[in-house]
Amino acid sequence: MDINSHHSDFLSFKTYANCQLCPRRCGADRSSRPGFCGLNHKLRAARAALHHWEEPALSGPAEGPGGSGTVFFSGCTLRCCFCQNHAISRENFGKEITADALAQIFLNLQSQGAYNINLVTATQFLPHITAALDKVRHKLHIPVVYNSGGYERTQTVKALKDYVDIWLPDFKYFDNRLGIRYSQAGDYFETASEAILQMIEQTGSPVWKAEQTISSPYRSSSAALPLLESGVIIRHLVLPSHKDDSIALLHWIKTHLPEGQYLLSLMSQYTPYGSNKDCPELNRHITTYEYNRVIDTAVSLGLTQGYMQQKSSAGKEYTPPFHLEGL
Repeated sequence: MDINSHHSDFLSFKTYANCQLCPRRCGADRSSRPGFCGLNHKLRAARAALHHWEEPALSGPAEGPGGSGTVFFSGCTLRCCFCQNHAISRENFGKEITADALAQIFLNLQSQGAYNINLVTATQFLPHITAALDKVRHKLHIPVVYNSGGYERTQTVKALKDYVDIWLPDFKYFDNRLGIRYSQAGDYFETASEAILQMIEQTGSPVWKAEQTISSPYRSSSAALPLLESGVIIRHLVLPSHKDDSIALLHWIKTHLPEGQYLLSLMSQYTPYGSNKDCPELNRHITTYEYNRVIDTAVSLGLTQGYMQQKSSAGKEYTPPFHLEGL
């Protein structure tokens, strides 16, 4: 990881006084009121621990040492009504920590055998996070993963060029009507597609570490994949009732993204939590038929570099407990 010692003004702490970090560009002075993300200017996180249920290229074997060194940050720039991490994304559960404490957390995860540092929903706290990375840049010898909902400003992506090795964006919707209904983001597709193109431009083709046999709930398109050193993994979660939107998105990906420059992770793990009164069509798991239609489309388009979850993967092990572990 090659990190410059100087922040751009865009990532400096003064950004919190007129916040423009995410596409909402709410302009909040977060020292006196929360931004759209729901948080003020004080860094807040809910969990820092090894996680074994990311893609195999990030987590390694499902059983055994290692794992992805995930740090879950409180708040979110989206408002997804189906979020499996709603306790931290909507209710803002977490603990206030300093940038210095976060830097030590990164080193602790590395010493525990983490294969990478996985920043989960980090955009709203980038001044703190980049300061923490600057502090330990000479001691951190594992990749940094940026795990996000895909709803990012290209300016933010560019500012993180020397901080992020692996981009892990969601690509949620093709139809912006779904972006409005489910995430309060009517510009989701345009914003996410531009951000993902920028991520790919910055990283280029995937770069792999030493070979390692993988055991996981994912089916890899190859017999075994090594750990990822740098690159882009695009995630898409298939939603109930919306296989056609997933299929349209796959066609766009095939047409507009450079072949061989990214990995695609198609996920079947959608799990309804409670009763969603506003979006009742989401109050069920996806069917085998829905998921298979999406998988068949990916295969027919040649989008086979990456991961396809088994249908049985819709379980609560993908939602970690938030008890301030590791903070």
